[in-house]
Amino acid sequence: MDYDQHIDDALNRLHDEGRYRVFQNIRRMNQQFPRAIWSKPDGSEAEITVWCGNDYLGMGQHPVVLEALKAAADEAGAGSGGTRNISGNTAYHHDLELELADLHGKERAVLFTSAYNANEATLSVLPKLFPGLVILSDELNHASMIEGIRHGFGEKHVFAHNDVNHLRSLLEKLPRDTPKLIAFESLYSMDGDFAPIEEICDLADEFNALTYIDEVHAVGLYGPRGGGVTERDNLAGRIDIINGTLAKAYGVMGGYIATSDRLADAVRSYAPGFIFTTSLPPAVAAAAAASVKHLKTDNALRGLHQEKAALLKSRLRALNLPLDDQGSHIVPVHVGNPVKCKMLSDMLLENHGIYVQPINFPTVPRGTERLRFTPSPVHTDAMINTLVSALDGLWGHCALNRLDMVG
Repeated sequence: MDYDQHIDDALNRLHDEGRYRVFQNIRRMNQQFPRAIWSKPDGSEAEITVWCGNDYLGMGQHPVVLEALKAAADEAGAGSGGTRNISGNTAYHHDLELELADLHGKERAVLFTSAYNANEATLSVLPKLFPGLVILSDELNHASMIEGIRHGFGEKHVFAHNDVNHLRSLLEKLPRDTPKLIAFESLYSMDGDFAPIEEICDLADEFNALTYIDEVHAVGLYGPRGGGVTERDNLAGRIDIINGTLAKAYGVMGGYIATSDRLADAVRSYAPGFIFTTSLPPAVAAAAAASVKHLKTDNALRGLHQEKAALLKSRLRALNLPLDDQGSHIVPVHVGNPVKCKMLSDMLLENHGIYVQPINFPTVPRGTERLRFTPSPVHTDAMINTLVSALDGLWGHCALNRLDMVG
């Protein structure tokens, strides 16, 4: 067996298909985000504007967050020193979980090292807590949800994206007394579309199913206190388990679930992904708690974020670019070809100092490759002008269609 040859073959397939992932080496500039320093392959450096980051509100550089981070590091040091049940359960973790439970109006929250970890650990342990559990999963759910469901080794059914009629048909085939859970997202990050949350909750009530929602791309951004789409639509009380992240709108790191006291206790007691993982550094937990607390009252920042997203979409729409506008802050521009998608990304970075990562398969289906822009409150109008002008020129250069409008 020539192991090296198999590795080379696998990597070459990615290169041949135009979807090999290049990890750009950038250094974020504190107090100047979305500006960053790009370390080029030749060793030189250039200042760029980041247009694909998930620090949606620029909270990663907010003074309140940085002050909390520094103070906790000075007080508690770098690491937590262990897992949550062996010396790594600090007052910082406890306070953060209280903030998160309050954010969603739930009895308790359980903190994980990432939202991926939270999804995978929770969804994989639920079949152990509810023997015979059947999970019904939206076909566009995040990879972490898919992996969690798979690792639970229970029965699963996939329903067509946001299709409540298909979901109903699947539920109708299951015995009434079979334990069931519907897993879906509030806001799907690649297309920027919202789930029909209320209709799904109605079905859950009708068929006696639990509900699990991923609010990763919505927490901090929607709702009067940043509780996500479920808070905005006054539906959080109808959701059994809410998953969220601290690494996007909150600008730090970590993930969590918010649920009932009883279920939270069971998850943290049975999920290996929680039990055997070193807890977040106290300084990170403190910074995240400060960010969550601040955004509960900063509606102005949320409003400005939506204004910037609307402005960018209107400017791109005026160019007749294939923009998929689902009414959220996500701005996907469809290219439909992995090679040209990578070409556009490279030319924007190298010629215009604009960094947007190409989104290719398997993140999105083949033929739907795109550039996914994430405007923030700290993207200036001048930055938007530069981006729009660059896209206008490069679109024709890459022989891409302006008329095939999406959405």
